[in-house]
Amino acid sequence: MNFNLAKYLASYGTAAQLPESERPEVAFAGRSNVGKSSLLNKLMFRKGLAKVSSQPGKTATINFYEVDDAHLVDLPGYGFAKVSKAEKQRWADLIDGYFEDDRRFALVVSLIDIRHDPSALDRNMVAFLQESGLPFAIALTKADKLSNQKALSQRKAICKALGMGKGTDAGAVPVLLTSAESGRGIEELRDLIAQACERA
Repeated sequence: MNFNLAKYLASYGTAAQLPESERPEVAFAGRSNVGKSSLLNKLMFRKGLAKVSSQPGKTATINFYEVDDAHLVDLPGYGFAKVSKAEKQRWADLIDGYFEDDRRFALVVSLIDIRHDPSALDRNMVAFLQESGLPFAIALTKADKLSNQKALSQRKAICKALGMGKGTDAGAVPVLLTSAESGRGIEELRDLIAQACERA
């Protein structure tokens, strides 16, 4: 996959607006301040393709990007955003509507900030992915903020908290250390996405 050719396609504010799924899709889900937009920009070799905001939770739509014959799908961040209950419900309905739709799911990348223990929302997302049987990977973001030893130790603790075992066994869910700042794990994530899209 040539991530250099990535381009923005469209944004959708309700599940009813979502287009039919005709290509493999790789969805990105995570808390509002997990660094999702920064990671997507790093993946796609762009600085401003995915809008990065100083205010967590500004992604209020599902945003589609095209890479070769696949789509990268940026889901609204969950958690910290200071928005009304009605708006939070719209986001929840939007994410639920996306996952309940008949789509060509190649991979779901669940993003978790490596500096913190997984929140209840993070644990719910991973549990949902496990129960639904969707192919998924976990990207631990902001790994550059910790020493390598601390990052590896935290990775182990997060895997345990999520009931993932060691997360490195053959056939297990990939758990990657990533950093949009240093580029750590980005090439590994690109390879993972490319392989998943080939299989989808």
